[in-house]
Amino acid sequence: MYGRRLTVKNNALTTNAFIGCETAYEEAEIVLFGSPFDGTTSFRPGTRFAGQAIRPDSYGLETYSPYLEKDLEDARIFDHGDLEFPFGNTERVLQQIGTYSGQVLADGKKFLMIGGEHLVSLPSIRAAYDTFPNLHVIHIDAHTDLREDYMGEPLSHASVIRRCHDFLGDGRIFQFGIRSGLKSEFDWAKTHTHLEKFTLETLPEVVNSLQDVPVYVTIDLDVLDPGTFPGTGTPEPGGITYRELLEAIGHLQTLENIVAADVVELSPQYDPSGASTAVACKTIREMLLTLAE
Repeated sequence: MYGRRLTVKNNALTTNAFIGCETAYEEAEIVLFGSPFDGTTSFRPGTRFAGQAIRPDSYGLETYSPYLEKDLEDARIFDHGDLEFPFGNTERVLQQIGTYSGQVLADGKKFLMIGGEHLVSLPSIRAAYDTFPNLHVIHIDAHTDLREDYMGEPLSHASVIRRCHDFLGDGRIFQFGIRSGLKSEFDWAKTHTHLEKFTLETLPEVVNSLQDVPVYVTIDLDVLDPGTFPGTGTPEPGGITYRELLEAIGHLQTLENIVAADVVELSPQYDPSGASTAVACKTIREMLLTLAE
């Protein structure tokens, strides 16, 4: 709780906090924290290492965003670091995420969570719903995530949005960029969610309709084309460009009540160039500034 946590290792100055996130918890308006969990990943694991890669690489960025014309130095953000999880106990991990998310919201703050696989969004969205019963969710992703279960397991990154629908119900979930899923998932979405295949073109219209309600934004970075973002566990060709994602985040600026958000599914080891981690860092900066007053 002392702002930037600097250490010296091998005569080099290192940091355990994301750039610009130097405010003490008590004074912060936004809390950044990581959920390093990939226990239900169905293809290539490794998202548990995202936070460890993102924080040091964030110092390749400036704190100022010329896209949003905002600066992290002007916001009050505390970086908690990554939560510590037990191995092999998915339900306990989800409980810990939900407890921490709920405490942050109870303290009158917003949060941005770094994943981790997409299942980590479930307890955070549930905590936001418990705090704001009229919560609506904007979901940007390559995948539907609407399966009732994955190989018999209802708690899965492939079913996270379906589990959110269990308590949110119809008319509360807005999905964009979706280009992969079972036929049954797309059919189910026709009567239960707003699902836009392939693009984010209707996002401005949806944003305009959500001005008077609390909103949670979840961004799965595999919405990006793997040519732009190869460092992910489930790459899906045919995705959006990074410029399109930045434009979408720009539209989110007009929302009056984003209460929390997450950025998930970076697996840094699949992109040794570091480019995917840089993309994740920049997306987190833009989303932190979107949350800032």
